[in-house]
Parts: sequence; structure tokens; C-alpha cells
Amino acid sequence: MAMRCKRCRGAAVMEVRRHNAAFCRDCFLHYVGQQVTRAIAKYRMLGHTDRVLVAVSGGKDSLALWDLLLELGYQVDGLYLSLGIGAYSERSKDVCQEFAAARGARLLVHDLAGEHGYTIPEAAGKGGRSSCGVCGLSKRYVFNRAALDGGYDVVCTGHNLDDEAAVLFGNTLRWDVPAMARQFPVLEATRPGLVKKVKPLYRVAERETAAYCVLKGIDYVVEECPLVAGNTQMRHKETLNQMEEAAPGTKHSFLFGYLDRAAGLLKVADVADLTECARCGMVTQAPDDPASEAVCAFCRSKSRLVTSLPVVSA
Repeated sequence: MAMRCKRCRGAAVMEVRRHNAAFCRDCFLHYVGQQVTRAIAKYRMLGHTDRVLVAVSGGKDSLALWDLLLELGYQVDGLYLSLGIGAYSERSKDVCQEFAAARGARLLVHDLAGEHGYTIPEAAGKGGRSSCGVCGLSKRYVFNRAALDGGYDVVCTGHNLDDEAAVLFGNTLRWDVPAMARQFPVLEATRPGLVKKVKPLYRVAERETAAYCVLKGIDYVVEECPLVAGNTQMRHKETLNQMEEAAPGTKHSFLFGYLDRAAGLLKVADVADLTECARCGMVTQAPDDPASEAVCAFCRSKSRLVTSLPVVSA
């Protein structure tokens, strides 16, 4: 028997098993927009007078988020950071530029090699961090710096329900309490030098952002990053996917249970003393020894990477 849309009783095209529901095209798009609207309202993520910067990679999540925020009437520009991953990065940048051009939206493009002297493939395995580790560190730094320099009020990222459940799963397995204390849909700008960070897609599953893009005709990069193979978070996602298949709603219950009942209790564990980096002036954790120079993780990593890379002759 064909599925019927829960909202209008028309022919359904998308099933959302964790809600025991199915939707037609228009009602599914309405459902996704409603989830984002509820997320923004619940945590007061952003307002219509805010200048918003959404970090885009060319993938389904970030482009779906940019599309949704534009449709909801927010003042939102895109930010693409080229990571230097060959044809993958070139294709990703092209997709972001085409998305922006089609909507008359503004896209800021930053380049890791041109601005900081290294690419992610060059950084892989060097400086004591994995490629995903140095990629995440670089993105957080560049996003915050670009938002500050551009006068933006809020940075949005496309982390979805699956991403957040997998990160929480990993943090819980390690009992990384400080990391758990910082895992929240909103990170406020608690001092000058920091920009508010929000995750409006935390209520929307990865499969749903893909369906949103397909139904809206949004071109996105389907391929995973070629450097992600063996990534621990990907293995955690696979484990959670198996649990979700057997018991729909597992990821939702795990993440929302944490946010509703445990996150507030762990806030006290996020007690890092902050100061300014002596090299770049960005906010960083103060060293345990007051006599030591405060240098942020990005500057330390960049220093190790750039000095370890071969000198290229002109």
C-alpha cells in the first residue's frame, strides 16, 4: 500500500521513520523548514536584523541550510574555505559559487594555502594531528576570524542530527566531559574576539538534508572528502546507523535526551580561563603557568606545519 502524506494525505515521497511519518514533496519541505524554525526559536540562535555567515562546503547540509535561511528571510552570506584537496576542493568551490550566483547571494572565499601556507593533504600526519583534526581546527579559526573581520553577528554551521549524535557518542565513550559541556546547538560569544556559533540543522537528519536538496533541485557534492576514510566519527556514525535501523528514533532520543536532561548539568565543566593569543590576538585558553606565553592551538599547529613542509623553489 502506497504511503500517504501525514499532513495532506497526498502521495508521500519521503518517510521519516523516527516520527512514524511520511510526507509529500511540499509537506516535507515544510517539515524541514519547521524543524529549522523551531531550532532557531528554542535557542534564540539569530534574528532578522543579525548579519549571518553560513559556512558552506559544497555538501548537502551546508547548502540546504543556506537555502533555508535565505527562504526564511535572514541576512545571510556564505563562506567557503578552500582546503587544497585537489579536484575535490575545486568542484566544491564551483558548486558553492554556482549556488550563490543563482540566488544573488554573497559568497566569501578564503584559501588555506594562500593565507596560511599549507593545505590539508600537506598537513595530514604532521604536527601531531590527523587530517580531520587539523581540518577542524583550521575551519574553526578561519570561520571565527572571517566573521570578526566582516562584522558578522552569527556563524551558522551545517551540523545535522547525525553529526551531533555521533560526536556525542564519541565524547561519551571517552568521557570527555569538557567536550560534552561545549556540545550545544548554540555557543554564545562570551567575550570580545569570539563570534556566536549556532547549528540550526541539529533537529534534521542527514538523510533529510539530502532529500531536501534533491527535491529543491540543489546541486551538491555527493562524494565524501577523500581524506575521511578511517575517520573515527564515521565509524561512530555507522554504529549509530545500525542502531537506528533496528530502532528508529535512537539517535534523536540519545541527542535530545542529552540536551534536555544532561547538558545543563555539565555546563559547570566548561570553565576554561580565556585570554588572547600572543601571536594572532585571537581568543585562546590561558596556559596553566601564568609565566608562559599564551599561543592558540591554531598558531601552534600552523607553526609546526609550515616549518615541516618542504621549501618550494621559485
